[in-house]
Amino acid sequence: MRTRSLLALTGAVAALTMAAVPASAADTPVLTTGGLGGTPVAVGDVLTAPLASGTTATLYSSDTGTSGISCTSSQFTATVADNPAAPGTATETLSGHTFDSSTCSTNVVGVLGVTSITVNNLPYTTAVNSDGTVTVTAPSGSAVQTTVVLRTLLGSINCVYQTPSLTGKADNADNSITFTKQQFTKTSGSSLCFANGYFTAKYAPVTDGGALVFVN
Repeated sequence: MRTRSLLALTGAVAALTMAAVPASAADTPVLTTGGLGGTPVAVGDVLTAPLASGTTATLYSSDTGTSGISCTSSQFTATVADNPAAPGTATETLSGHTFDSSTCSTNVVGVLGVTSITVNNLPYTTAVNSDGTVTVTAPSGSAVQTTVVLRTLLGSINCVYQTPSLTGKADNADNSITFTKQQFTKTSGSSLCFANGYFTAKYAPVTDGGALVFVN
């Protein structure tokens, strides 16, 4: 009788203890909405983010200079492919990355304006780690590529830039992803196309159907 009572008491205490302990970090996926440890972002959800208000996306000819191209409107669109438990790495399919050329300007000598900026070889794979590291890579055998069409006195010129991957940083303070001085190399284009392009941009807020996205 005493043994059964003791076992019953032990079981009751264990049940109460489990109920009192919050869900472990392992129960929380990498991507959530509503806050850290919030609602899991579902596989198949589409995430979007514009340029952070008051910022510009730039492609400069050097990592310390200010000569190149600047745009005030850009946006990315990505579909969640996997959202495992944190700590871990969520993956997304980046299907859209656009720049509104009407908001772009250039101070490159000999160049009159920007006709278009097109991100090629989509879709890309985006990996978001729990530590906030964001990595964008192209399909196997391809490269992250951007084609810039510029207007000159002699007509239009195409400048093609490539890089193996891009690395950014997610920040829960403003639900942003920032890319800083990511180097592209010119693979084709006239002498008016600078040899290297250094890409900097801050996208915020990252949202899922209007809900802010957090990285756990």
